[in-house]
Amino acid sequence: MKLNFFYAALFFICFNIGCKSPEAKELKETESISTELPSWAKDAVIYEVNVRQYTEEGTFDAFSNHLQRISDMGVDILWFMPIHPISETKRKGGLGSYYAVSDYTAVNPEYGDMASFDRMVEKIHSLGMHIIIDWVPNHTGWDHPWIKANPSWYTQDSAGNVIDPIDESTGKSWGWTDVADLNYSNQDMRKAMIDDMLFWLKEKQVDGFRQDVAHGVPDDFWHQVRDSVFSIGRPIYMLAEAEMEDHRNSSSFHASYAWELHHVLNGVAKGEKNVKDITAWFEKDRKTFDKGHGMLFTSNHDENTWSGTVFDRMGDAHKILAAFTFAFDGVPLIYSGQEEPLKKRLKFFEKDNINFKNFEYQDFYTKLCNLKSDNEALWNGSFGGEPEMLFHSEEVLVFKRVKNKNTVYGIFNLSDRASSYTLENQIDGKDLFSNETMTLKGNESLTLKPWEYFILTHNG
Repeated sequence: MKLNFFYAALFFICFNIGCKSPEAKELKETESISTELPSWAKDAVIYEVNVRQYTEEGTFDAFSNHLQRISDMGVDILWFMPIHPISETKRKGGLGSYYAVSDYTAVNPEYGDMASFDRMVEKIHSLGMHIIIDWVPNHTGWDHPWIKANPSWYTQDSAGNVIDPIDESTGKSWGWTDVADLNYSNQDMRKAMIDDMLFWLKEKQVDGFRQDVAHGVPDDFWHQVRDSVFSIGRPIYMLAEAEMEDHRNSSSFHASYAWELHHVLNGVAKGEKNVKDITAWFEKDRKTFDKGHGMLFTSNHDENTWSGTVFDRMGDAHKILAAFTFAFDGVPLIYSGQEEPLKKRLKFFEKDNINFKNFEYQDFYTKLCNLKSDNEALWNGSFGGEPEMLFHSEEVLVFKRVKNKNTVYGIFNLSDRASSYTLENQIDGKDLFSNETMTLKGNESLTLKPWEYFILTHNG
């Protein structure tokens, strides 16, 4: 009987300690992965870099001459549009789309060689900034070697021909004829894709990715990516070009595009939307996402080229809306040239230099970046304070954000007419742009000029 007890005890120990199932081991490893927001991103401002159009040369070396200026402006994360070689087959225009990648592990020779990229990354890090690169997982260019070597890695028609991406809602092509659609039912392709991402993280020391068309890729692939890239031994940052619940709630991404808010802001500028649409978006956003944060913006490469400059879309409201994206909840984005400011739509398939000259808005964005970093209440995600609405009508929005001993008040007239508001309690603080201390009394009618705004900071 003692012998039987011994074997029973041995079986129990083996089963519970030494003989765990692969599923249990995988779960334990996944749970140990840190997907927390990197500490260096807690107060981050993102700056999108369009290398092709940034300088006359359009190279990494030429762009590097701007790094000190961008760092001085207060930028923390540089997001580079795709740096990879561009497919020549079925190319659009003279230079092709940045998003028609022909090799995930190489750099576009028009920008320089890998050594020049390495030098640039080293300089970015030496200035205390971080770099994320644009990744294009939904499709490749037609020159990508995978097409010949592994055609099953691509979506095919009934005749076995590789096809460009299809809009599932219509069954028709999106019109992206310069790229070939990847087949995510193929696990070998998924592994190769992740391995190529790891190359940039491990060998080239990039700090994360902005994932293009992230909504066009299955959620479970992003779970695979999460379990791989967050295991490299250092913090990285993940941004999704999407607004999908699972992306953030599953901890696959730290941030996602605040597309819906962006369209609301465009509508506000045109008088088609108002503050109530902003507060409705905010309530919906809080019900949808329980992790991460949105990326707020007035422009990016797509908006600038295809929808128009901030002057085209937002007119006289472009500055107040830019200030709003810094003061409200989320990580703000500056697109290449907005500090100039950029008053033209940059061509997408051709060379079209930004032509930096005056840097008229440099001080404006520097003050906003410093506001973000200096005030804990405005930090990203759980590091910052939750917006609390103090007043909102159709025209005026007043909110505060508080974190520890730091308080920031945003007072915005989001209309093209003088508008009044009344606060329940008095607020006071130093205004960001005038640097004057202001006191706004409670229970009194106060009036703001068209598109007028104040951002007040209060410590203690």
